[in-house]
Amino acid sequence: MPERYRIGIDLGGTKTEIIVLSATDEVLLRKRSPTPKLEGYEAICENICRLIEEGRAFTDGSDHTIGIGIPGIMEPRTGRVVNANTTVLIGKPFKADLERMLDHTVTIENDANCFILAEARLGAAAGAQNAFGVIMGTGCGGGIVFNGEIYRGRHGIAGEWGHLSIDPAGPECWCGNRGCVETLISGTGLENQYNIRTGKKLRAPEIIEAARKGEAGAAAAFDQFLSDFGRALGGLISVLDPDIVVLGGGLSNVDELYTEGVQRMKRHAFHPDLDTPVVRNRLGDSAGVFGAAYLQPDIP
Repeated sequence: MPERYRIGIDLGGTKTEIIVLSATDEVLLRKRSPTPKLEGYEAICENICRLIEEGRAFTDGSDHTIGIGIPGIMEPRTGRVVNANTTVLIGKPFKADLERMLDHTVTIENDANCFILAEARLGAAAGAQNAFGVIMGTGCGGGIVFNGEIYRGRHGIAGEWGHLSIDPAGPECWCGNRGCVETLISGTGLENQYNIRTGKKLRAPEIIEAARKGEAGAAAAFDQFLSDFGRALGGLISVLDPDIVVLGGGLSNVDELYTEGVQRMKRHAFHPDLDTPVVRNRLGDSAGVFGAAYLQPDIP
């Protein structure tokens, strides 16, 4: 039987990454290219196709799968993109357009789902039956793996934890609601909270460092951030009760999330002796592109 290869694409707001894997998971190509977001939808499609054609050179003409992770959702009923941070994708038949341009079947998935799929297969959640993945960066997203497979739900929005409203009087979210998790425990949310309290502007890492040094405004904003993290994650665990929670994104490196954040999480979960592991990712920013490559099932 001829060898079958896997091509994965991770489409981000600033970079697009490709990986080509052999049937034995050897990395044959890994490359990043700037995402031409400002040039529009067609330029993004053309850039992806160019990378894939480059990747195909490593397959020696053999059969291959193509998986793509995007910062949005393919609505299963319409076949069009919804809820995308890269807004030029919204409403576009992204899958159909790429399949036409490439003359090949393409699987498209939310980037947070790609993240937790990779962590469940190769990383921090390996061996767990049910895992929830959190991406905490500029925004906040989530994904679910049940029994080794992505759980998408009826509308493809399963795991969209970032748009669970936990404070109806909270900040307005771009989705139209108020007090979404994303507005509170993202880097942007922490920066906004600090600005409201002090009238000053700092980046999230600077606020956290200032809080550790005892600066009052930063300490108050960071304390609120940890409380919101505990409330949001505790509620989620009460609904899903996963075997493990894996944190990704830039804020996953904040040590206090795994100590004080977890303690506050336990206060909000519906169990008197909660022991759900909350762990750092192992694959870093590699997770998305590996997850995209593994979107189609294993080859028999």
